[in-house]
Amino acid sequence: MNSSLPSWKDRTQNHFGKLQIQVPWRSMKLLVPHRMRRKLRSKLRSRITPTSSLSSLQTSFSPVDTLRSLQSHRWTPYDFQYLLLLIVCIFSLTIIESPGPLGKTAMFTGLLVSLLLPITRQFFLPFLPIAGWLLFFYACQFVPSDWRPAIWVRVLPALENILYGANISNILSAHQNVVLDVLAWIPYGLCHYGAPFVTSLIMFIFGPPGFVPVFARTFGYISMTAVAIQLLFPCSPPWYENLYGLAPADYSMQGNPAGLARIDKLLGIDLYTSGFKQSPVVFGAFPSLHAADSTLAALFMSQVFPRLKPLFVTYTLWMWWATMYLSHHYAVDLVGGGLLATIAFYFAKTRFLPRVQVDKLFRWDYDYVEVGDAAPGYGYGLSTLDSDEWTVGSSSSFSSGSLSPVDDHYAWESDSLVSPASDLESGRHHIVSP
Repeated sequence: MNSSLPSWKDRTQNHFGKLQIQVPWRSMKLLVPHRMRRKLRSKLRSRITPTSSLSSLQTSFSPVDTLRSLQSHRWTPYDFQYLLLLIVCIFSLTIIESPGPLGKTAMFTGLLVSLLLPITRQFFLPFLPIAGWLLFFYACQFVPSDWRPAIWVRVLPALENILYGANISNILSAHQNVVLDVLAWIPYGLCHYGAPFVTSLIMFIFGPPGFVPVFARTFGYISMTAVAIQLLFPCSPPWYENLYGLAPADYSMQGNPAGLARIDKLLGIDLYTSGFKQSPVVFGAFPSLHAADSTLAALFMSQVFPRLKPLFVTYTLWMWWATMYLSHHYAVDLVGGGLLATIAFYFAKTRFLPRVQVDKLFRWDYDYVEVGDAAPGYGYGLSTLDSDEWTVGSSSSFSSGSLSPVDDHYAWESDSLVSPASDLESGRHHIVSP
C-alpha cells in the first residue's frame, strides 16, 4: 500500500475542517423581533466602533473631506433643490441694486467657503433654503413694477365675507387698548423673529439627530414658497382697506405698521414704523408667514414634546389672533399660511423626519434613528454588519450595506447634525434629503 496516500482519518478531518457553517439569519428573523434585532445590531456596532456617534459634530477643516463625501454621494431627484436654490440666488443677485458687485461677490464667496469646510458645512447646508428665502425676500423690492401683476384689493375682503360672513380682522381690532396691544405685540413683534432660533436649539438638544436640519429646510422652503405666492398674487392687507377702502393700489405705496405703530408710540421708539415702510413686499397679505411659521414650529415641537401640544396650539392661536388684531392679515391669509405649513410638515414627516423615541430624553441618548413612516413587517438582518462603509457613503466603520434600504444622500450633507447613513433605519426603501 502506498504510504503517501492520506489515511481515512486524515481525509475525514480535512473534509470536516473545510466545512463552512452557514448561519440561517433569515430564519432567525422569524424568531427574533425586529426591534430587538435592531437594538442588538446597534449595540454590536457601537462596541466595535466606539468612536462613531450619531450625535457627534464635524470638527474637520479640510475641504478634501467635503470633496470626498460629495464624490461618494448618490444623486437623487431631491437634489434638484440645489439647482432651484442656485436659480433663486442668481435671479436675486442679478436684480439687487445694493450692495454692489463687490458686496455680492464677498457674500457668495463666504457662502462657498462655509460649504467647503466640514465644520461649517454641517450648519450652512441645511440653512441654505433659509438663506435663499432671505435673499429672495430682500430682492423683491428691486423687482420692476412692470414685471409685477396687478394688485388684488377686493379679493381677500370678498373671500372673508363669503367664508366667514364678516371681516374678522375688523371685528377683532374694533376695541383697542394698551393691554391688548402689548398682548398682540409679544407674539407678532417679538416671538415671531426669535422663535425659529429658540425652537431649533430646543429641538437640537431634545430631538433625535437629524431633526433640526429637516425643520430648517422645511422652514426655508415654505417661506420661499410664500414669498413667491405674494409676488405673483399680490393682495392688500386689512390696514389698506382701513385707510383707502377698496381703491386701486399701486407699487409706489409704502408699507404700514398698522397696530404696531401704537407700540412704537407706547415705547417711544421708531422701530416698526420705519421697518414696515421699507418692507420689500408691501402687498404680501396672502399667505401669512406669521401663521405659517408659528404653525410649522408648533407641529415640529409637538413631535418632540407630544404632551405639550396644547401649549403649542395655544401659541399658534395667539399668533393668529395678533395678526388680525393688528390689522396685518385677514383670516383667510392665516388659513392659507397654516395649510402651507401643515402640508409641508406632513410631507417632511413621511419621508425625511427622524422619529422620536419616547424612551430617549436627549439627542445624545440615541443609538439608532428611524426616518419617515415605518412599513409594517420590514426588518433588518444582523448580516448587514459586514458591509463596506463606502456602499452608502457613511463615515462609520460599519454600514447597513446593500441589504438595507438606506440611501447615501446624507453622506455629503454631513455625518453629524444629519444622522450617518449607516445609522439611519427606515421602513421605506429610500431615505432621501428634503
